Amino acid sequence: MSQSFSRVPSKLGAPSELSPSAAGRVDWVDYAKGFCIIFVVMMHSTLGVEKAFGDTGWMHVFVQFAKPFRMPDFFMISGLFLGLVITRPWRRYIDRRVIHFFYFYALWVTIQFAFKAPGWVADGSMSPIGAVGEWLFTFIQPFGTLWFIYLLPVFAIVTRLTRQVYWPILLGVAALLEILPIHTGSMIIDEFAARYVYFLSGYLFATRIFAFAAWAKAHRPRALALLAAWIAVNGFLTFTPAPAYWLAATGAPEGVEFISDLPIVSLVLGAAGAVGVILTTTLLSTVSWTGFLAYLGRNSIVVYLAFFLPMAITRTVLIRFNDMLGLDIGTISLLVTIVGVIGPVVLHFFVQFTGYGRFLFERPAWARLSDEPAPRQPSTSLSPAE
Repeated sequence: MSQSFSRVPSKLGAPSELSPSAAGRVDWVDYAKGFCIIFVVMMHSTLGVEKAFGDTGWMHVFVQFAKPFRMPDFFMISGLFLGLVITRPWRRYIDRRVIHFFYFYALWVTIQFAFKAPGWVADGSMSPIGAVGEWLFTFIQPFGTLWFIYLLPVFAIVTRLTRQVYWPILLGVAALLEILPIHTGSMIIDEFAARYVYFLSGYLFATRIFAFAAWAKAHRPRALALLAAWIAVNGFLTFTPAPAYWLAATGAPEGVEFISDLPIVSLVLGAAGAVGVILTTTLLSTVSWTGFLAYLGRNSIVVYLAFFLPMAITRTVLIRFNDMLGLDIGTISLLVTIVGVIGPVVLHFFVQFTGYGRFLFERPAWARLSDEPAPRQPSTSLSPAE
C-alpha cells in the first residue's frame, strides 16, 4: 500500500519532519530495502569466494556496478522516516534509535564470535583470553558485517543534536567529509565520514524523495529513460580505470582504482545511485512477480543479521567439493548469494512457526527503556517491528 505524507515545519528549513496521513507501508521503500540487501549479501558472498580462489568470476561485474550506490542507498533509506521520530522525548528516541540497534549488534556479534572464536583458538592464532578481548573490542571497533547497524545509532544521535544547525551548512560539512580522504583506521570515524551525508540526505529531503517516487510511478516511460541513462553513466564510470596521471599525482590512494572511486565523483554517483534505485524499485513495485523483494525489505534485519552463517557454510562446502562439481567462480558466488539470502528467511519462518528464538529478530521487553509496545507503523529501520 502506498502512503502519502504532509509536510511539517522544520527547524532546519528543509522538508525533514513528516507526518503520515494514511496507514500502511510505503511499497517502493520495502522494494528498495529488499533490492539493497540482496546486493549487500552478493558483495560479501562474491568477494569471499573470490578471495578463496584468488581470482574473480563473472559475478564480480554486478558487485562492481553496485559499489557506488549499494551502501549509500541503504543509509539514505534508513534516514527517510527519521522525521517521524526525531522530536520524540529523548527517552523514547534513545530506546527506538539507539538501544534497539545496540541490542541486535550485541546479540549477533556474540553469535558470530561463538562460531568463529573456537576455530581461532584451535589453530593457535588466538588464545581464549585473547578471543574474549577481541570480542570486547568489537564494541569499540565494529565487527565484520555488523558495522551498518553499529553506525545507525551514531547517525541518529548526531542528527538529533544538530537539528538546529542551518541545514545547508550541515549538509555541506557531511558532503565534505565524504570527499576528504579520511582513513584513520577507526571504522566508526572512517565510515561515519564516508556515509553520513547519505543518511542525512534521506532525512532532509524525505518529502522530495517520496514525491520523486510518485512521479516515477506516474510517468513510466520517462522514468525508464532516466533509469537507462543512469545505468549507462554508472556503468561507464564504474568500469573505467582512474586516469593514470591522477593516480601518479596522488600516489594512488587506497581504494581508488576506477573513475567512480575518485573524490566528488563517488559522492555524485552515490546520490545518482539513490535516484537509480528509487526508479528501479518504484517500477518493480508495479510488477506482481517481484513481490519477494518487498518481503525481503520488510524483513531486511533477518537477512542482514543472519546471512553470515549460511553464506560461510555454503561457500566452504562448494569450494571443498568443487573438484567433483566443476563449478566456475561466478556460479559458486551466485549459489552462495542465493543461500545467503534464503537461509535467514527459512530461519525466520522456523522462529515464527515454533515461537522459539524470537529474541534473535525481535527485541524483548527487558531490552526496552519504554514500556510502550513497539509501534506498528511504516519504518525504514532494519527491524520489521520498529
